[in-house]
Amino acid sequence: MAAHKFLLLPLGRRILLPAARVRGAGAEICGCYFSTSYHCNTKFYTDPVEAVKNIPNGATILVGGFGLCGIPENLIGGLLKTGVKGITAVSNNAGVDNFGLGLLLQTKQIKCMVSSYVGENAEFECQYLSGELEVELTPQVRKRIRAGGAGIPAFYTSTGYGTLVQEGGAPIIYNTDGTIAIASQSREVQEFDGHHFILEKSITGDFALVKAWKADRAGNINCMRFNKAKCQVEEIVDIGAFAPEDIHVPKIYDVGHLIQGEKFEKRIECLSIRKPDDSKTKQKQGDNVRERIIRRAALEFEDGMYSNLGIGIPLLASNFISPDITVHLQSENGVLGLGPYPLENEVDPDLINAGKETVTVLPGSSYFSSDESFAIIRGDHVDLTMLGAMQVSKYGDLANWMIPGKIVKGMGGAMDLVSSVQTKVVITMEHSAKGNVHKILEKYNLPLTGKQCVNCIITEKAVFDVDKKKGLTLVEI
Repeated sequence: MAAHKFLLLPLGRRILLPAARVRGAGAEICGCYFSTSYHCNTKFYTDPVEAVKNIPNGATILVGGFGLCGIPENLIGGLLKTGVKGITAVSNNAGVDNFGLGLLLQTKQIKCMVSSYVGENAEFECQYLSGELEVELTPQVRKRIRAGGAGIPAFYTSTGYGTLVQEGGAPIIYNTDGTIAIASQSREVQEFDGHHFILEKSITGDFALVKAWKADRAGNINCMRFNKAKCQVEEIVDIGAFAPEDIHVPKIYDVGHLIQGEKFEKRIECLSIRKPDDSKTKQKQGDNVRERIIRRAALEFEDGMYSNLGIGIPLLASNFISPDITVHLQSENGVLGLGPYPLENEVDPDLINAGKETVTVLPGSSYFSSDESFAIIRGDHVDLTMLGAMQVSKYGDLANWMIPGKIVKGMGGAMDLVSSVQTKVVITMEHSAKGNVHKILEKYNLPLTGKQCVNCIITEKAVFDVDKKKGLTLVEI
């Protein structure tokens, strides 16, 4: 998901923002060069290459999008044609192998990725593990970009304390033999009110590529469609057509270039639908293990809870919430009030959950920027989060984002979710890994997502309560 509007507007930088239609013609890119003393009038182009051709080799580019939703695909296509090299791309993720930033990875135009999540992009993972690509994995990159755009050089956060993010040593570049060539540095730690926080430096860029919904001819932007500075601009309207309260990126940021394009492509990464007579998720035949886990996990929900569900088994638990209670499901890409999967005729490629699945929303739901979503999470406003795990220690240490040298998915939003003191963390997972390898351990041996953060473990065999000092208590078999 793309960053909040302020994340993408560091002073003195060029901003490129795609549009969709300008008076019947496909609009594609809008960009600006702004500072406190320089103003540029809005200009219109017909070729996206013209808008990105001045991006030089070695530029740092902030790129919007969440999965394949809201990515500026035409701007990326323009970079493919210019052939610019040595890019440092800062984005939540890198699309998939054949779409989004994955295309720039294939052509080796990206030298460094700063991301939160690798996801299902095999090319991303392969280049990283083989030493071809420099990668900095960081908990929710949006907060660091937002700080940079607001002139804040660094900030303290509890997210990442006790992990490689704080301690240092996370692989940034691998050697070809799989050893670590360059590792991340440790972070400064301070204690406030009895809790530990680490110092995170902000991120700024030379350019930003984002999407929005509407723009007027003065350069004001409306992004209400799904997420601020993420939704594709589908219409250019006259000055005054927006109500003041509907402007999310005001013209003071000098959105100066609108590019008319031929088409806009909205791919769906995970199409999930339900049949008209089936409001529940249809499980795969023989998937009794997962169903046992999620049915039990659903009993953890209480009436009125605000809950966040991680990718995989946790997302399925929403299908077994009791009809006698109300649970408000929050997704870190900027939605509160998630509903069931859509019917076939309800599918909206702009409306997805954290697992990139198509979803619906319920009456009373709300959309907001992704950085606001993580302010909600870090501010202890989520009552319960369910996550998957590779390992959990007896004292609640959680590892679920990397097997060094073998598998790397990235921490995504998990480090933020488990850093909140007031949020109950429930782990839903199969009891053992392949080969009957134990996942509940005396001591973890994989990089941590969070230290002593788990409150409950639910598997197909047992349910454990977890105490930071006493360890595990078996409560159900």
